[in-house]
Amino acid sequence: MGSGSSGLGSPGDASALPIGEIACADCLAWMNGLPAGACDLIYIDPPFMTNVPRTTQAGGRYDDRWPGGLAEYLAFLEPRLAAMHRLLSARGTLYVHVDPRTSHYVKVVLDGIFGVDNFLNEVIWSYRTGGRSVKWFARKHDVLLVYAKAAGGHTFHVLRDGTFRTEGLNRDEEGRFYKNTKKGRLYFHPEGPAMTDVWEIPFLSTVAAERTGYPTQKPEALLERVIGASSDPGDVVADPFCGSGTTLAVAERLGRRWLGCDVSGEAVATARARVAAGREEMLF
Repeated sequence: MGSGSSGLGSPGDASALPIGEIACADCLAWMNGLPAGACDLIYIDPPFMTNVPRTTQAGGRYDDRWPGGLAEYLAFLEPRLAAMHRLLSARGTLYVHVDPRTSHYVKVVLDGIFGVDNFLNEVIWSYRTGGRSVKWFARKHDVLLVYAKAAGGHTFHVLRDGTFRTEGLNRDEEGRFYKNTKKGRLYFHPEGPAMTDVWEIPFLSTVAAERTGYPTQKPEALLERVIGASSDPGDVVADPFCGSGTTLAVAERLGRRWLGCDVSGEAVATARARVAAGREEMLF
């Protein structure tokens, strides 16, 4: 079925979406069956082109090998990224999670689909977990390429984290730090500095409580930032490469409507169980 003939309602008709469902399918076919403009936020953590097969704790295989190299990998991603552009609402945002080996190539593809003016950020997710190298600096970051459907009309909330440097600053009568400016006292925001595009979030440890045993699982703290910054409660969040269901579990907890898809039956089963467990926890 082509993207222009889904038969599932008018553009932006979220009522036609399978909200709260996780499909086991190739995401391109799945997205082509959804109505245009109905998703407010899409996050994807697609294969990274590692050319390494992985094994899950349950014995399943996660194969990330690309015999045709970069050309085959980009040929796989491009129509799926175009489908995501079609699915986004006018205020929607896409986050594409890749690594530094391919991020610049994927960005060129995204520029062609979304337009360079709709590029918002290259978010660097920095972590220190794992081994080190004696031949180069330890490679300890991923890249999240962030694009708006229409920059300026997209949803965005400033997030805050950390503390301000207050050495040598004045305090007022209530003990609050401030700077003297030509316009008077400048006070710091009580919730801390505005977050930048470099995120220091620990990678999941092998004994983390949220571990599911599925390879490439990302921490919930990462998705909390994505969903908190680029959506509102009640918005529709989609993850066409949902894996173990991190995006869906966080979206559920944060009061967003969601839908997901993965080609792996094991991933879908893991994600469904994880969301169900999260719902039970929220009841108590």
